[in-house]
Amino acid sequence: MPESSYQLLPDEPVRSLDDYVAMGGGAGLERALAMDPDDVIAEIRRAGLRGRGGAGFPTGIKWRGVADAGRDDGTAYVVCNAAEGEPGTYKDRPLMVRNPYQLLEGMMIALVAMGGRYGYIATKERFTAAFTRLVEARDEMAEAGWKRAGEIDIVGGPDEYLFGEEKALLEVIEGKLPMPRLVPPFQIGLWANTTNPNPTCVNNVETMSHATWILARGADAFRQHGTEESPGTMLFTVSGDVDNGGFYELPMGTSLRTLVCDIGGARAEDVQAIWSGVSGPVITPDLLDLPMDFESFREAGLGLGSGGFVVYDRSRCMVQVTSQLIRFLANESCGQCNACKLGNLYMGEVLDRFVRGQGQQSDIAGLRKRTEVVTDQNRCFLPVGSALVMRSVLETFPEAFEARLAAPTPEEVKVRAPKIVDVDEETGEVVFDPEYERKRPDWSYAPREQFDAASAWPAY
Repeated sequence: MPESSYQLLPDEPVRSLDDYVAMGGGAGLERALAMDPDDVIAEIRRAGLRGRGGAGFPTGIKWRGVADAGRDDGTAYVVCNAAEGEPGTYKDRPLMVRNPYQLLEGMMIALVAMGGRYGYIATKERFTAAFTRLVEARDEMAEAGWKRAGEIDIVGGPDEYLFGEEKALLEVIEGKLPMPRLVPPFQIGLWANTTNPNPTCVNNVETMSHATWILARGADAFRQHGTEESPGTMLFTVSGDVDNGGFYELPMGTSLRTLVCDIGGARAEDVQAIWSGVSGPVITPDLLDLPMDFESFREAGLGLGSGGFVVYDRSRCMVQVTSQLIRFLANESCGQCNACKLGNLYMGEVLDRFVRGQGQQSDIAGLRKRTEVVTDQNRCFLPVGSALVMRSVLETFPEAFEARLAAPTPEEVKVRAPKIVDVDEETGEVVFDPEYERKRPDWSYAPREQFDAASAWPAY
């Protein structure tokens, strides 16, 4: 591919397969087909690519493990997690719309490298533009004879948070509800049984797209951006109390201040809190100079997550903000683990009382206690995230709870759950789902009239 200022996100959509080939598309797969599969994995590992979906696990190690297990057990699968739903995150959708070919080529490279039997890209049915582009691009590539293109299926799934959890994602591909399994995909994969574990590799859209870039240009070129331990670029989202919300591709190691203040337009002195998704502690403004890479965030006791940052200024009530985050997790919990479902519902109800000015001093101890037990026997990371969120707010903003003992949160400073449905790139407006407030813990939606009349479900 020609030299450019980006690795993944072109300024304009790639309109056709011919246009993709003209800009160098196909070079990665061509190189992969000419190499021994083990050497393809070695190249990914040498590049230092780490999963961009949240955990930052080394991609080459994951591919190596699935390839070895599949070789031993007879069958392996490759899955792309395109069910983007982490609050504050909006990057997989533009990648799929602007350049679906790069993602699909990454899937083909992964199938070749791991000897995968079949590949699946699982995305939400409501992502209609992305879904359509993926299907059309896949069909173009298959008709043009791209190796393994015809062995990739595009699967539509529900608009549930847990659809993005990799074990639940496999359930949806198999035609079931998004209920997390106990065992990870690299051990028990798609359509597994007692004799065929079918190890499955799951990577997100950004990771697969990076794999294409690496095979086309080489590991050394990939390492020219980012840091030694977190090389390459990453797509970051910034939203909330900022002037220029949106998604931006930046070298890993770029400071949080650059994203939030220099690009997003927030004034550092006005920043009260930042969240990276809903699976980690609150980020305070004294950490604005923290480099956005996996090591720096881990050393600070934080998680980089999928790179989606929601900013709240000093006008916001941190109790009400937290009530939205915890209520989101309470709703999205699948209910397989009682401690998770009941614990998050309890915390959500207590926080709602504080928001209405009806909390009690004893409730603070109750919230703290729930953070210690909400993770009991958990199948996924959801309750771990809620515990981290709740505990960090109690420790960082005790005065916010004291304020709510005396009076409710003012209406004018209330916020919605930061579930992004759209980003206007021209205006920088990030739209949070206006209907999400009606969602109930059983995943249904309350009628508007019933919701507005229910004191336990305040219309924020």
